[in-house]
Amino acid sequence: MPHPLFTPEIEHCIRSNDPETMREFSEALHPATIAEALDGNFKVEDTWRFLQETPIDNQAEIFSYLPTEEQVRLVKGVGRPHMAKLIERMSHDDRAALLRHLDPAVTEAILRLIDDAERRDIASLVNFPEDTAGAIMTTDYAWLPANITVEESLERLRLQAPDRETIYYVYLVDENRRLQGVVSLRTLILAPRKDILADIMETQIVTVKVTDPKDRVAQSMARYDLLAIPVVDKDAKLVGIVTHDDAMDAVVSAATEDVHRMGGMEPMKDSYLDASFTLVWRKRSVWLSCLFLAELFTFTALAYFEDAIAQVVVLSLFVPLCISTGGNSGSQAATLITRAMALNEVNRKNWFRIFKHELLMGLALGLTLGGIGFIRAALTPDHIRGSSHPRHESFKVKVAPSTPLALNKEGIYEIIPDTEQVIHSHKSEKIRLPEASKLKEPTLQDGQLVYEFPKGCSLITPSVDRWKLAAVIGFSVAGICLWGTVVGSMLPLVFDRFGVDPGIASSPFVATFVDVTGIVIYFSIAGIFLGDLLH
Repeated sequence: MPHPLFTPEIEHCIRSNDPETMREFSEALHPATIAEALDGNFKVEDTWRFLQETPIDNQAEIFSYLPTEEQVRLVKGVGRPHMAKLIERMSHDDRAALLRHLDPAVTEAILRLIDDAERRDIASLVNFPEDTAGAIMTTDYAWLPANITVEESLERLRLQAPDRETIYYVYLVDENRRLQGVVSLRTLILAPRKDILADIMETQIVTVKVTDPKDRVAQSMARYDLLAIPVVDKDAKLVGIVTHDDAMDAVVSAATEDVHRMGGMEPMKDSYLDASFTLVWRKRSVWLSCLFLAELFTFTALAYFEDAIAQVVVLSLFVPLCISTGGNSGSQAATLITRAMALNEVNRKNWFRIFKHELLMGLALGLTLGGIGFIRAALTPDHIRGSSHPRHESFKVKVAPSTPLALNKEGIYEIIPDTEQVIHSHKSEKIRLPEASKLKEPTLQDGQLVYEFPKGCSLITPSVDRWKLAAVIGFSVAGICLWGTVVGSMLPLVFDRFGVDPGIASSPFVATFVDVTGIVIYFSIAGIFLGDLLH
């Protein structure tokens, strides 16, 4: 997205071919601001025309602030010797991240032009898996032996500082590079000049391993309020540090992935506008297709209870209310547990505590929502609580000669209780003839009057008792909410047990599962309270 102020200014400088203004512009603004103004807003050759008017160190800094996909695009538009010089001046972690995304042949060609020591350093970082501490760490840190004085350490740091990314902390190592302690720059400045570093260093050191997930690195830095955290190998040797800016990038990346998974799609590395249409379609369509197929079970469940819906139509009006309650409560619980797992607040060993907690919470939430549902159902008008459904075929009704069917003032035939029927409906049903049609005179068969009703008749059942309907809705909402809460809290733990990302559980997956089971719960409760109407 173009920067409203500086993108037009840079564009004017490029068009007017004004090197001096370009140079002044790059020196006056923060590299991140320039990167924002350049990001995807110009042709590759125009972007390089601007960058190459700035000193090489400024180029490297601006280039580092560009998104990785933009960096990859720019690599194709400049000679490899210049790219090699630029990479040598980038921070160690930034250049490793870039080279991971380049074509292997391009990476190899660039590395041939880089100093041997720098090439070995890059190779060591590139080999770490992308989501580990080793992938986001830098080997560009300040270190000293522990047996020197504060005065001597400050002199050495003056020599190291120009080539170091940061000196928030000074790491003290032995001859085998094992980490012995750490001294903050603040402590070093305030300490007496003749003190030995070993006497003032902090030995209770918070470290991470090169193989630790990067989100765990960010959590450790946040927990202990660190600006940088040392990274050690399996032998406790110091191999690098992770700085706060790289930890923040890891947090943003992890949060983005979590949001994508919670939305029911595969995570994307590219930004929304930069990602190709095909990529976005593929990422979204896979999970949407799976969820769509899963929702077909909802159709199957509703089809199973078709007769119940036909006999008591008002039940269909509350289906969305009941199943959405389960889906919402399940997604809510799943999201809370997934987040707690990501922050290491809970794990699979805590499953019983989680179960008890969410069981009680589900009961509380269920009673709350069930009470609201009870009141709403009780207020349903009489004409809505009744039902009318057409018969698509003709049918017969047999009654005793002493109780013939009579047409009332509303043009409806009412089936008198205790009369024998040939239709599968409740004895208190009423029958409305199609418009402009008349019922034929009954015939006498086996001592009974037989009425033959034509197709198209409407069967009208009396209104469902409001308190029975209210009980059905109240208990259904409470039960479905309880079920959804428990299922939503347990699914992330189950997924984690089998090596599946728990984030998927907080996606529409749990809502789909609870929807199907919620329908069964709803109509089962309806059968208990409305058994006289449902058969």
